[in-house]
Amino acid sequence: MSDDTIADIDIAGSVSVVTGGAGGIGKGIVGALLRAGSAVVIADIEGETIDATVEEFSSLGDVSGVRTDITDESSVAALADAVYERHGKVNLLYNNAGVTSGGGGKPWQQEPNDWRWCFGVNVFGMAICTSEFVPRMLDTGAPGQVINTSSGDGGFAPVPTASVYAASKAAVSCFTEALHHNFVMEDTSLRASVFYPGGGLQRTGLFTAQRNRPEHLQRVGEGTGRKSMTFDEMKAMLEKGGRQVQEADLDAQGDFVVSETAARRYIITMSLGDTVELLHRRADAIGDLDVPPHHGMPI
Repeated sequence: MSDDTIADIDIAGSVSVVTGGAGGIGKGIVGALLRAGSAVVIADIEGETIDATVEEFSSLGDVSGVRTDITDESSVAALADAVYERHGKVNLLYNNAGVTSGGGGKPWQQEPNDWRWCFGVNVFGMAICTSEFVPRMLDTGAPGQVINTSSGDGGFAPVPTASVYAASKAAVSCFTEALHHNFVMEDTSLRASVFYPGGGLQRTGLFTAQRNRPEHLQRVGEGTGRKSMTFDEMKAMLEKGGRQVQEADLDAQGDFVVSETAARRYIITMSLGDTVELLHRRADAIGDLDVPPHHGMPI
């Protein structure tokens, strides 16, 4: 429960919107919501993948999809119109869609278009969805939750070689905290959660997000000289570097996220592990006016 002791949310009978819900982490959340009795609308940039996921989950409950570009206000408005026309309400908004900046590398080699694309989806997309859905959610007065997907890389501490992505996820965490405080201060029936995927390496489309990068946001130079990797390529690289890689169970993670959503948990994560100790060391360094330690993942 949150510290303001607002009542839990009954997932059964609720209506949920999940951006990036046609695959990966989002798909795991969609399945879990349906199993818990929520009606679900999948918002994703890939129409064929939406159709396949809707067909796969159709036996679980009321699931539909709307092809949506969350970086475009009119597209998100059309999504909201479609959801409210079909269901009349939204209780749970999962701002889950995300991309990388396209391979990481040295911060000064990232091009302006890397920033525009990564922040356009991870930060502006979240902001546009929040601006479009939250006023409607407030108008209905129904209990609700906005769940924003961040990352331990940026939300807790950066991986220096993923500077743009980490910066975008730090923004997600900061915004979610401010959003939650405003929900409380305004005495609303809404609350916010920030979700940090955990439990292992996530088999998601994030690693190949370049496939959906718009033409006008392509790199104009050589960039960092690095290309995006598939999940399997990333896993192999980490194992070659001596790391034992555990793959996350996305269905189990989805069930966990939904149960924590129902309890209105502010921070949703399956495993903090060494992160708490890292956060203490970061606080000590900041108190000493020193450079905080970072995540050491060699990517």
